[in-house]
Amino acid sequence: MQTNVRGIALMSLAMLGIPIVDGIAKYLSTSYSPLFIGWARYAVASLIVLPLAYRYHGRQIFPDEQRFAHLVRTAFLVTAMTLYFLAIARIPIALAVSAYFVGPVIAVALSVMFLKETMTLRKTLSLALGFIGSIVVLRPSGDIEVGVIMAFGAGLFFALYLIATRQASQESDPIKTLAFQCVVGTVLLSPQAAFTFSLPEIDVLWLFAGLGLFSAIGHILTIWAFKLADASTLAPLVYLELVGSALIGFLIFAEVPTIMTVIGACLIVASGIVLVVRSNRSE
Repeated sequence: MQTNVRGIALMSLAMLGIPIVDGIAKYLSTSYSPLFIGWARYAVASLIVLPLAYRYHGRQIFPDEQRFAHLVRTAFLVTAMTLYFLAIARIPIALAVSAYFVGPVIAVALSVMFLKETMTLRKTLSLALGFIGSIVVLRPSGDIEVGVIMAFGAGLFFALYLIATRQASQESDPIKTLAFQCVVGTVLLSPQAAFTFSLPEIDVLWLFAGLGLFSAIGHILTIWAFKLADASTLAPLVYLELVGSALIGFLIFAEVPTIMTVIGACLIVASGIVLVVRSNRSE
């Protein structure tokens, strides 16, 4: 039970920190292609993670087991991130995250179907609250923007990433897993970066560095969380990212949350509270 609580805590920190990366990416997208920004995120993260991996593991910086599973999860994440960066360049961050959150719902369904994890009443309630909260924030209308469709696509691939992470992280060292993810992600994104390359100005280099730093921290926390708790337990906590995104949107981009956004955020927080209560009691 204590292991589950630690996993939930790590996942919560990761999800509250990820919007910082999103905010930086949205700011940079006014001058640089989202496709190039996506590559830069992985390239900078590689420069941060590889020395750390070498310090702890020498030349054996990549996982020796389940290489294919690691390749698949990285491909899913790269696709999700690319679609998401394209989305936030077009629509407000809170709106993009709301559409993106179809992912955790799909992830829970897939974890029950393919990983044989147990779907309990509390997990169902937590997911329902989080999903309803996202819909309240999204307030879908008859006209769906291209950015919203991209965000929904990102959510689908993120769901696949969550399931693949659960499979790949069980026997792998988190540092090795992250090193593999960063390097392979950089390689996979290199073609799109080559076609959209633009030399960054000196005064924004620290923002590009921040992309990699906060990304690396968020992912290693997520990987460790999945080693401590199952996918259907952690998936609803991804909704905490919406809270952080609303704050970034307000503080940096003057996107003032509406009353519906506040109500949706409260429902999302409630979904996390239900999950924590579940983790401290027997099912």
